[in-house]
Amino acid sequence: MKQRAYRTISMFIFAFILGFTHLSFASNPIDTSIAPMLQTVLPAVVNIKAQIKVTDFRTIQELMKRKRESQEEGGPSNQTIPNTFLSVGSGVIIDAKNGYILTNAHVINDAQTITVTLGDGRHFTGKIIGLDSPSDIALLQIKAKNLTAITIGDSNNLKVGDFVAAIGNPFGLSQTVTSGIISALGRTTLGIENYENFIQTDAPINPGNSGGALIDAKGQLVGINTAILAPDKGSIGIGFAIPANMAKSIMRQLIAYGNVHRGILGIGAQSITPELASAFNIEDTTHGAVVSQVWDDSPAKLAGIQVGDIIASVDGSPIKNASDVVNTIGFLRVDSKINIEILRDKKPITVTVTLTDPKKRKQIIEHMNPFLYGVGLKDFNVLSPAHGNVQGVLVVTVEEDSKAWQSDLRPGDVITSANKQKVTNVNELTAIATKTDKILLLNVLRGPSAVFLVINKDN
Repeated sequence: MKQRAYRTISMFIFAFILGFTHLSFASNPIDTSIAPMLQTVLPAVVNIKAQIKVTDFRTIQELMKRKRESQEEGGPSNQTIPNTFLSVGSGVIIDAKNGYILTNAHVINDAQTITVTLGDGRHFTGKIIGLDSPSDIALLQIKAKNLTAITIGDSNNLKVGDFVAAIGNPFGLSQTVTSGIISALGRTTLGIENYENFIQTDAPINPGNSGGALIDAKGQLVGINTAILAPDKGSIGIGFAIPANMAKSIMRQLIAYGNVHRGILGIGAQSITPELASAFNIEDTTHGAVVSQVWDDSPAKLAGIQVGDIIASVDGSPIKNASDVVNTIGFLRVDSKINIEILRDKKPITVTVTLTDPKKRKQIIEHMNPFLYGVGLKDFNVLSPAHGNVQGVLVVTVEEDSKAWQSDLRPGDVITSANKQKVTNVNELTAIATKTDKILLLNVLRGPSAVFLVINKDN
């Protein structure tokens, strides 16, 4: 009896709780709609159509591929490859007063004309203020009244699992909203751009979304939608956006200068693995990047940075891995003076570095050795069936825009003499080249034969 009574009381309490909960929800329903928030955001997202001039070899290849596919499907055989094609994407108004619009560089690169369509149907001609292909950010401007700008949020505060919505024009369908969560942060080494620190999201992103807005639950811009991983050119739930903070940094330079003129530090950096942490006697494996190389005559060298130093922060921004170093330095302008915190033998050190122009550094190095600039060399000694015992200098690499490349010097060549003087190592070759004024005459072994090559200083 007691047990039956206990069960009866339990069921009554459970039923009472359910009834109370039902009444509570009925009287105070939970509003899960984001429609009110979107009313203030949607007018800031625009459609962009750019007439692109075909100049890129890859674009021509893609158009030829489409032509072949069309013919295979029964299309006309007399199709010609067009001189232009239409690029369709999205953009985000970030300054209503000045008419500034953020988008992707790949949407408007090489554009002859750009048409911007607002959410209310108005059309305007877009003017390119500047673009930065390495980061895939571009800034447009339109002359229009009554614009609505989006509020830019702090993408550094994002966390995996946060709600986000993607707004854009997928497949030309204007003002489309999809939602999801942040799937991952700090995605790098994807090979999409030179500078990568992507937000990964499962909010569906499709062709035409490029340049559109990724917003948080408050309706603030946290990213610029850029790319997808899709085997069939459709969304499979893996999309990538450029963080708003990164886009804002580029935008400021484009407004001020019309371009991004990056400075260089002159180091190679490597992420810290558990094995490296053990070898360097480091306890924290989640922060920092180890300096693996320091270039000669670089800002890093002049500031005293050494191989083996651990970079902890750059201008106050914490460094978690090698990609953080690349991205942080990559968005700083030439002549920027920065403070770098490093650990050397577990001791914290702060060094001040002034970033230099990579072109100027290249000019200085090329001036020091104009004949062999861009050529990778190593000492070489081998017993060859064709040439006998060979001592010389092996050409390992040759940059394609160098004077040596223009003179037909190629990787695999073995230099045995310079200006009719025998050379057996790199130091001997460099000494002769440094003293040469106008031309450098090289005798080169190439396979079973040998040739003379002339490198002109004034090529």
